[in-house]
Amino acid sequence: MSTEFASDSYSKTLFDGLPEFLPGWVWLVGGGPGDRGLLTLHAVNAIRQADAIVYDALVDEAILSFARPDILVEFAGKRGGRPSPKQTDITLRLIALAKEGKRVLRLKGGDPFIFGRGGEEALGLVEADVPFRVVPGITAGIGGLCYAGIPATHRDINQSVTFLTGHDQTGSMPAALNWDAIAKGSQVIVMYMAMKHLRSITAKLLAAGRDPEEGAAIICNATTPRQAVLVSDLQSIAEETEKSGLKPPALFVVGNVVRMREGLDWLGFAADGKRLTSTPLADKE
Repeated sequence: MSTEFASDSYSKTLFDGLPEFLPGWVWLVGGGPGDRGLLTLHAVNAIRQADAIVYDALVDEAILSFARPDILVEFAGKRGGRPSPKQTDITLRLIALAKEGKRVLRLKGGDPFIFGRGGEEALGLVEADVPFRVVPGITAGIGGLCYAGIPATHRDINQSVTFLTGHDQTGSMPAALNWDAIAKGSQVIVMYMAMKHLRSITAKLLAAGRDPEEGAAIICNATTPRQAVLVSDLQSIAEETEKSGLKPPALFVVGNVVRMREGLDWLGFAADGKRLTSTPLADKE
């Protein structure tokens, strides 16, 4: 956002009545899945008022242009398998900045409360008696699927969606997940951070009776100009992903909603003139 836009009458009307960011507060804000156009108005309002921004690895740094030029900006990204700040240290830093009287914005990719450790940070603030606000964001499991032309729900296919994480705090596959129950009871599975253990995950789902020919997809760098989508079936997706050379961040989707991409890939249609079909399920059969 230009400084001209930030100061004009339209901007004042746009943000009129939205919450004031008070000194000594921490706002945990969802920055959305990547496309900065998916930021909420509350999120932009927070960025404009902040004195300090502590942001994650999956946040598009272009978002920071909405902030004043003189504020403190600190990177606190955590990426699996790479050196990164400890969660405890991040929380303590938020507390310290707030105690200095700053308006502290904790800017996260997606939504703070969906695999974003927002709850952990908020509880740390509660313990330190630091007031906070949570601003939801569009999570990648919704926005990323939409940009890939894959609906999270389609009434001819599913009436439920299960969101999972592909690794736990140690980087291993989540030990607490009941893979048999997930395979049998989850019509559509959307999994975050699953590429590292993709072979093991698909093996567990197949062993639990999941249809080998069921639709599956990998969506990398969702909603950004670097977005890449690989569509296959459950029995082949891991091998094809390895051959493709695709890298995280990525979503893993299982369910026949993946077949809807042939009719709903609006981004491919707009960018590449892709020919779409109005009967993707029938055509596949």
